[in-house]
Amino acid sequence: MQMEDQYLFIDGESVAAADGTTFDNHNPATGATICRVAYAGEADVARAVAAARKAQPAWAQLSGTERGRILRRAAELLRERTDEMARLESLDTGRPIQETPEADVGSGADCLEYFGSLAASIQGEYQDLGGAFYYTRREPLGVCAGIGAWNYPLQIACWKAAPALACGNALVFKPAELTPLTALRLAEILREAGLPDGLFNVVQGYADTGQALTAHPDIAKVSLTGEAGTGRAVMADAAATLKQVTMELGGKSPLIIFADADLDEAVSAAMMANFYSQGEICTNGTRVFVDQDIRDRFLERLRERTARLRLGDPLDAATEVGPLISPEHMQVVLDYIDRGRSEGAELLCGGERATDGELAAGSFVYPTIFSDCRDDMTIVREEIFGPVMSVLEFADEDEVIERANATRYGLAAGVFTRDLARGHRVAAAIEAGVCWINNYNVTPIEMPFGGVKLSGIGRENGTAAVDYYSQRKSVYVELTGVDCPYD
Repeated sequence: MQMEDQYLFIDGESVAAADGTTFDNHNPATGATICRVAYAGEADVARAVAAARKAQPAWAQLSGTERGRILRRAAELLRERTDEMARLESLDTGRPIQETPEADVGSGADCLEYFGSLAASIQGEYQDLGGAFYYTRREPLGVCAGIGAWNYPLQIACWKAAPALACGNALVFKPAELTPLTALRLAEILREAGLPDGLFNVVQGYADTGQALTAHPDIAKVSLTGEAGTGRAVMADAAATLKQVTMELGGKSPLIIFADADLDEAVSAAMMANFYSQGEICTNGTRVFVDQDIRDRFLERLRERTARLRLGDPLDAATEVGPLISPEHMQVVLDYIDRGRSEGAELLCGGERATDGELAAGSFVYPTIFSDCRDDMTIVREEIFGPVMSVLEFADEDEVIERANATRYGLAAGVFTRDLARGHRVAAAIEAGVCWINNYNVTPIEMPFGGVKLSGIGRENGTAAVDYYSQRKSVYVELTGVDCPYD
């Protein structure tokens, strides 16, 4: 499928890069070129920021009700185009079409609708001080920058655009270079919904494009979804002008399965937490801790069900596992698998690239399970971002909590047990920003989302997001006069 060239979206228009530079966008299932994409340079970023800065004050002067109405209309338009947007997302990311209608389009529309509904209720507070009072105003930050990841490009674009716009900001968004397509469609939808020009701009490109954004003096806040190394670079750039920063970074999350858990439910969760979206999810529970009393039964059912997973064309409704995002990333995942073997983990299934028929042209890796893993193994310590599960045994609650926390990451965690007191106790003890009990990777837009330690700073979604896209101004009002000691 060859598409026409894709451009930048600046000040309400699709435009070529100032210097005419483009880059190729590839289909991970076939390796074929999908299209050429305009590559934003420093001049293009400057133009986008200038357009955003010009448009933002008038947008901030609108009532929250008026801003919210546009976001809710955008949610309606996005839902109307579910089939088109889901196919485009599957083509660009390689994720199966059975996932993208809900996980990408539906999730993005929910976000627009949620913050569209919330916009009218964003307000300050008041307190009587006796002879005086103060109130606070919720004011926008100004021009924000959003930098997306390649695994959930449309969802991430909505997660950043919706709260930013609801709070009265403008946003310049840079999608990941590997998945540049759906952010442009989102820009068109927002414009059709009535968003004034300049408030949502899309600049495509690589790291230098992102750095031009993070270093720009007129950017007030940067929101990044990415990995820890990129996070450090963004923080360094932001420090020069003390920009506000929120980051959702990587993870190496524990999924803890106690002996009293519903075994079939736990197996389902482990598969979802490792093989959904080819394992390319930052929250994935790739360290699966299983009570030693149920280990053998768990592994037997897990291996049998994993072996039945169907790899194939992401646009085929029967496909359950698609390709990894690129040949380069596939090789990274295969190298980790080799490292797991060499360090003594037992390979239960998978462990190799798929080379049968049409799969040979794409970046397909069979879902892989390692058992007999140790905490010091590379595959247990480092984020792989592919369909690779490490299964570890544990004997008691205190032990597994200590081991689960022995990581530099802290994005997510899962606990499976019928003992809800234990579930709450373990969730409280785990060092993570998000914990699930008897489920995994469920992220409703109403629930704050983000990590601790090297997994990030700040929160997205829910009412908590308002704190990261607005600032409080305190206003003190005197009612009785100034008590001056110098009269």
